[in-house]
Formats: sequence, C-alpha cells, structure tokens
Amino acid sequence: MEKKEHNAEIDKEKKIKNSSFIDAWKNAINGIIYATTTQANIKKQLVIAVAVVIISLFFNLSKAEFLIFLFTIILIIFAEMVNTAIETVVDLYVDVYHPKAKIAKDVAAGGVVITTINAIIVAYFLFFEKISDMGIAFIQNVANSPTHLAFATIIITMIAILALIAYSKTNKHKLFNSKFVPSGHATIAFAANTIIWITTKNAVILILSLVMAILISESRIAAKEHKLSEIIFSACLGTLIVLIIYGTSMLVLNL
Repeated sequence: MEKKEHNAEIDKEKKIKNSSFIDAWKNAINGIIYATTTQANIKKQLVIAVAVVIISLFFNLSKAEFLIFLFTIILIIFAEMVNTAIETVVDLYVDVYHPKAKIAKDVAAGGVVITTINAIIVAYFLFFEKISDMGIAFIQNVANSPTHLAFATIIITMIAILALIAYSKTNKHKLFNSKFVPSGHATIAFAANTIIWITTKNAVILILSLVMAILISESRIAAKEHKLSEIIFSACLGTLIVLIIYGTSMLVLNL
C-alpha cells in the first residue's frame, strides 16, 4: 500500500516537472495560451500591442528605438503573466481572506502598474515629438484650405451641439434644467453664417446668410420647439465655436 502511494507521488512529480527540454517548451506555450485565452487584461494588451507595433512602422523609428519599444511592450505582458501566476498560486493555497495573500496580489499588480508607467514614459520620448510635428503639419494643411477647414468646423459644431443636447436631457447638475434644450438648427445656422463672414468679403452674401440664420432660428420658435433664450444661447455657441477654431488655425499658421 505504501509502495503504491509512493509511486503515485512520483507520477505527480513527473506531471509537474518537465521531463525534457521539449516538454518544458510545450508547458511554457500552454501557459502563454492559458494566459491569453483566460485573462481579459492580457487579451487587451496583446491587441493594443499589435496595433501600436503596426502604427509604429509609420514613424520611421531607428533599430534601437524599435527594440526599446518592443522590449517595453513585452515587459508589460510579462509582468501581467507573472501577476496571473502569483494570483493563481495564492488562490490555490488560500481559501479565505488573508492580509498576506492580499499583499502578494497587490505587489504583483503594482509590478504591472510600474511597467505600464515605464511604457508611457518610453512612448512619450519616442513618439511625442514626431506626433507633434505631424499634428502641426496636418493643422497647417487644413488651415491653408478654407474648404476643408469650413467642413471640419461644421462637423465639430454638429458633434458639439448633439453632445450638449444629449447632456442637457440627461444631466443631473445645475448647468441646464429639464426645460432648457439648445437648438441644433440655430447653432449650425449661425456657425455657417460666421464661416461665411470670415471667409468672404462680400457684404451682400453676409447679410443674406445672416437673414437665413435668423429665419431658421425663428422657425424653431414659431414651431414651439425652442424658447428665445435657447435660440440666443445656441446662436452664440455656434458663433463661438467657429471663432475658436478659426482663431486657433490662424495662430498655428503664424507659428
């Protein structure tokens, strides 16, 4: 009987220990597969890592920069896998809450946080200047094209007013009450009028666009969709958004 128990213990040790180099690799690969298929954080990090590596190919990194960047990504995934291993072992031996078990898990999670902070710092030094130059060049190209800038401004205005309307209908703060809802029609109409005012020097066109914006806004009041205060607020909002965007573009061009 004792001999059978001894043999069973030997079999268990064989299952846990790697009998050969090939078995060691197989078990390591199984560990990677387990971590990537069961741990949500590792799945997300792998997806982000692949996306970031692909994007990095467009930044003309040197070999040294790319290797540093790649090592940083691998370090995060490694830390997450170690964290998973530690949590699994702790859960295996501790069935109830224990302060030391919590410390072990917290320290392992802290290692992941440190590697993530390191990755942010590395990414900043590798990409910030390149992204900044690309961003300025993009803004300058858009600013030099009145048509593109006007179109982008209208899109931004539409998104802003839709977000504000949604917020005003669902917010629980004191910025808006339930009876005050900005007008999307008036916002866009006066935004378009301001764009025409900036880009054209023709007084007739300016007056016509202003009349059109007023008529659109008045129709919202006549239809009892909005109050005068909402229309005035929306008109000022549309005008302000355009002035900010065009003012920023002019500032960039003068840099």
